[in-house]
Amino acid sequence: MTRILATGTFEILHPGHLYFLNEAKALGDELFVVVARDENIRHKPKPVICEEQRCEMVGALRVVDKAILGDKENFLNPVIEIKPDIIVLGYDQHFNEKDLEKKLKENNINAKVVRLPKREGKLFSSRKIVAKIKEKKKLF
Repeated sequence: MTRILATGTFEILHPGHLYFLNEAKALGDELFVVVARDENIRHKPKPVICEEQRCEMVGALRVVDKAILGDKENFLNPVIEIKPDIIVLGYDQHFNEKDLEKKLKENNINAKVVRLPKREGKLFSSRKIVAKIKEKKKLF
């Protein structure tokens, strides 16, 4: 049984997230998703939707076998617990594959790292959705 691990913020669920999670699941049998903790998000604005609700929404998706919150101290702790065979990264995630592979090896984690290609679409990113909402709001 091939265990897949995907991670993300999942602030506003959209078709890009479904693409990411469906493609990840297609690589194996079980899909585990680690949802980023509010306090650990540093590369973009803090989410509006709290971490527990984001995790609940991701866990409710048919494609996801189990969703958990990330570790507040060490992002590798859930990886060690889950023991994935493959870690899937989205095209825009802020991980360097080589650095991540090195960190995994240092911690005796034998997981392959796969980065998915970008998929084009009108509303395939939370930023685009927020921009569209702001644009529409100006009309009222």
